[in-house]
Amino acid sequence: MTRTLLATSILALAAGGALAQETSFNRIASFPTWMNIPEGEDRTITTSSEIIDATEDGMMLVYSDSPLEVVGMIDISDPANPQPGGLIELDGEPTAVSVLGGTVFVGINTSESFTEPSGHLAHYLLETGELAGDCDLGGQPDSTAVAPDGAFVVVAVENERDEDLGDGRVGQVPGGHVSIIPLDDAGMMRCDEQVRADITGLAEVAPEDPEPEFVDVSPAGEIAVTLQENNHIVVLNAAGEVLSHFSAGAVTLEGVDTQEEGAIRFTDTLEDVPREPDALQWIDNDHFVIANEGDMDGGSRGFTVFRKDGTVVHESGLSFEYAVAQIGHYPEERSGNKGVEPEGMEFGVFDGTPILFLLSERGSVVGVYDMTDPASPQLAQLLPSGIGPEGAVAIPSRGLLAVANEEDLIEDGGTRSHVMIFELGEGAPAYPMLTSEGLEEDGRPVGWGAVSGMVAGEGETLYFVNDSFYAMQPSIFEVDLSQQPARITGVTRITRGGAPAQMMDLEGITLDGEGNFYVASEGRLERGIGHAIYHITPEGEIAATIPFPNEVLAVQRRWAAEGITRTGDILWVAIQREFDDDPENHVKILSYDLSSEEWGVLHYRKAAPESGWIGLSEIVAHGDWVYFIERDNQIADRAAVKKITRVPAAAMQPVPVGSDDVPVLEPEDVRDLIPDLRRTNGYVQDKVEGLAIFADGTAWVSTDNDGVDDHSGETLLFTIGTLD
Repeated sequence: MTRTLLATSILALAAGGALAQETSFNRIASFPTWMNIPEGEDRTITTSSEIIDATEDGMMLVYSDSPLEVVGMIDISDPANPQPGGLIELDGEPTAVSVLGGTVFVGINTSESFTEPSGHLAHYLLETGELAGDCDLGGQPDSTAVAPDGAFVVVAVENERDEDLGDGRVGQVPGGHVSIIPLDDAGMMRCDEQVRADITGLAEVAPEDPEPEFVDVSPAGEIAVTLQENNHIVVLNAAGEVLSHFSAGAVTLEGVDTQEEGAIRFTDTLEDVPREPDALQWIDNDHFVIANEGDMDGGSRGFTVFRKDGTVVHESGLSFEYAVAQIGHYPEERSGNKGVEPEGMEFGVFDGTPILFLLSERGSVVGVYDMTDPASPQLAQLLPSGIGPEGAVAIPSRGLLAVANEEDLIEDGGTRSHVMIFELGEGAPAYPMLTSEGLEEDGRPVGWGAVSGMVAGEGETLYFVNDSFYAMQPSIFEVDLSQQPARITGVTRITRGGAPAQMMDLEGITLDGEGNFYVASEGRLERGIGHAIYHITPEGEIAATIPFPNEVLAVQRRWAAEGITRTGDILWVAIQREFDDDPENHVKILSYDLSSEEWGVLHYRKAAPESGWIGLSEIVAHGDWVYFIERDNQIADRAAVKKITRVPAAAMQPVPVGSDDVPVLEPEDVRDLIPDLRRTNGYVQDKVEGLAIFADGTAWVSTDNDGVDDHSGETLLFTIGTLD
């Protein structure tokens, strides 16, 4: 069951479904899971939202939190203003939750080792947190599901392998099984009637060690289960009898990025990649969909629609990955593994339209597919999910989707785990704000990310550069702002002596007035990246290099050039943070006279940080003013300083570099950007880095998504109106 997929034949991008033409999902709220920790307790400990479900009335979300060993609840009676619903403490690690009525079934892992797996299915009353029932599972549970008619609850008992043994390859007993537990008329478990379905001896890969990963129950009560590591799928009835089983198969991918080298290039081929599915969702009584995440040797980076007899009716190939790349969410640091890594999945029928929600764990995106024709899914939208979407629940009765994001980066100063809430309504999608759709070579998309500096061009055109995350592919992108979303209409790869330039950290761009560009590179001397200004031709060739003066290099630090602008023959470079010789809370503004080739310096007085640091991220000359972006390095609820400031152009009177008495610029605040950064109802991004001002004073602002590395991948590009 191997198929070859050509890039030119699988680019199925988005606008085609009825959903996209009439209505769209937009995010209306984000709930950080730490808010469920009671006040007075330590709210800085790691939390997570992983598998999520909802009560029948859709008013309460219930999620598993493995680090805290709890079940968390979120009151969404007002979905745009979610409130903490409390925690239920457990006696082990929750692996999944399934809600029935006012109760929740929780798979709990209590294993002492990989060779002695154990666990149970606990049943709790949501209102009181009281334990209503408990069934031993004879092993370590993974996913759970309740039959649509409430007749039984099913658990994939995985008994996962020890990945430190044998390079993590399968074939480590005890093998897993599927537990099916009947429910009485009150929805209580009849543990003594539990069926432990034997699924050994079915898969071609390690048949003695099945590792059931994900279960779902069809409207007809049939159970489908993925055996991810075994690359196999099994269909059972409620009695645990095998109705069908088959290999998940493999695909050959042409036009895929497999190298983690600081560039996005969809030029490689992967032969016979096992799908190794994770999540599975029935879409009717005859068809289900699998998310081809991969595990050890597989992961075809998309999804597959099967009939329950094993017939493939649709293979997405690279279309999902390509769509994710076009909106700047391609995780280049995962190219050598599984790309955008589809993992979680949800299905629901909204206003008569069957919709599949496909979660990209590494791209932090949710694909919204119209499944009216299972053989021809239509991608209607891509939603910004937050970091590491693990689970989702559709609430069609209220037009809602909730996505649980497991990553909590508190220990690294990053954002916390969030549950994102989306609502279906009239109007266009608010996201993405920037796409490269329509700019392809041979069907392959143009990937992009890490927007650092911007500059306004003619009409409604702006240009931006990417930073050192793509150090092996420094580029200038041309953007048409007249379209919605804004579209990248051209890309110029920077070259040096005719060969692709490398080891550049582009943080600023400006025009020279003659069709060329000046770009500022922030040095990382330990990585061989120099502090410099480069003069770039329209074809991308470096025509001239202007290195920083020795007096500056002698006191330089890593956080250097973060923007460049031009007034006449003077180039101005904003330095992000203090160098060794700068007073506290003062940063350098460097000038370079193109006529005299002399360097000058000013000091910019920035705000004093309450936590972390504050620095400059952009500089733009416009009219009688010079504008700056000043920001802290804080994110979400900790963000305090994200603003545009300005000083009079007449105050820009530098002295020679090395002077003892450096004039100090005293900026005035122009705009607090924090409300703007909340416009898509997500958390506040830390890196607001781009500012472009057009001749009429219209200003555009952008954020840097860090190449989707420990980042949600979201790039915001928006206008704040006329600064003048």
